Amino acid sequence: MQYAIQAEGLVKRYGETRALDGVDLAVPQGRLLGVLGPNGAGKTTAVRILATLLRPDGGRATVGGFDVVKDPHQVRSLIGLTGQYAAVDEMLTGVENLVMIGRLLGMSRAESRRRAAELLERFSLSDAGARATKTYSGGMRRRLDLAASLVGRPQVLFLDEPTTGLDPRSRTELWSVVRGLMADGVTVLLTTQYLEEADQLADDILVFDHGRVIASGTSDELKATTGAQVLEVRPLKDSDLDLVAQVVADVIGETPDLAGGRATAAVHDPAVVPAIVRRLDDLGVVATELALRKSSLDEVFLAITGHRAEEESVAEAGEKKEVFA
Repeated sequence: MQYAIQAEGLVKRYGETRALDGVDLAVPQGRLLGVLGPNGAGKTTAVRILATLLRPDGGRATVGGFDVVKDPHQVRSLIGLTGQYAAVDEMLTGVENLVMIGRLLGMSRAESRRRAAELLERFSLSDAGARATKTYSGGMRRRLDLAASLVGRPQVLFLDEPTTGLDPRSRTELWSVVRGLMADGVTVLLTTQYLEEADQLADDILVFDHGRVIASGTSDELKATTGAQVLEVRPLKDSDLDLVAQVVADVIGETPDLAGGRATAAVHDPAVVPAIVRRLDDLGVVATELALRKSSLDEVFLAITGHRAEEESVAEAGEKKEVFA
């Protein structure tokens, strides 16, 4: 199999901290790899190395068959990069931002303007193209930033937490754009803390924690690792929640979580559900919601690491100190 992105044993140190501690990854051409993990897990460090912005302290990585250390110029000619924050000039218009990128890439003025018009239409920004980007909403800036990374028609695209800070509607719009890129055959490496995002977009997923890959597979494969389904019960009356929790605990032998006004617990044997329903009926407790579902990726992450993906750590504090000259 031919890989558009491949890394073996990547190591990056900042003093005593190992931001990356022997990371392996491989992304086949035309697929999207989702990289999950909390702040400080090593996601951004990995992207910066693969995008030739940081030198690894150990290991090897290639993009499009070119070594990121030995052949950085060839790698840069193949890739696009969108970081966590929109990197657009607020004083320029949308058109001017994209034309500037085109000119920096060696395009003629006419070609740059044609490419800018194509991308503005693709990202539903044509009507705003003549406006200064300082007037754009957060979602519009993110779309323009992504458009800027595509001016040179990259074969490989790195998206480093591209929906950070976006509202749900803008996030969904950006997901639609990413799906369109995948349909065009672009290889994508997406880092995110939003587990739903990886669930929606990724062909394959890596879970990072403390600089290491601690799990990998498709979304369904990762969910299957917990060996359990999740039971959720919400009573009609909030005052019955403690009683519901007691019934669930008695039947499955485990105290459920009571967040969000519902009792939630991992269930290894679906046959317990009818028993819970009968007990609640005997007690006169009416449930407005009762569901048995697969584990979410967030629950998988919690089961694997002992903490949720949104919790922060401190592994990447020094990553911005070293870039290529």
